Amino acid sequence: MSQKEELIISISKLQSQLAKRVDQHLSVHGISFSEFLVLHHLHDAPNKTMRRIDLAESVGLSASGITRLVNPMQKNHLVQKETNARDARVSLVQLSETGEELYRYAKISFEQSAEYILTSLSKKQITTLLTLTNSLL
Repeated sequence: MSQKEELIISISKLQSQLAKRVDQHLSVHGISFSEFLVLHHLHDAPNKTMRRIDLAESVGLSASGITRLVNPMQKNHLVQKETNARDARVSLVQLSETGEELYRYAKISFEQSAEYILTSLSKKQITTLLTLTNSLL
């Protein structure tokens, strides 16, 4: 196996383990890491609203995958679905007040999780790793 192949496998394994660890910290809020990412991207979006397809891309899911993730979030009043006034084919997802409040608390847990997970890395190592991973995106 080439180094490049090993690197891809290693990154995939790392992503899976990181998601599991973050899930554990976020479980006290009743959400997964994927749901946290939805709340995070909506929180940072203009008017706290995104097109469903743009949200899917931001979270790294397919259009159907984001629909499966967002439907229960809508039932739990964390997000609201809207139609676009200019184009009825475009569905929008908006962060609700309940979702906004949950996000604020979950963000604290996420920050603590990141601190705990990355405690063994120096600031320089984190900067280097961030630069390298961003260059692959």
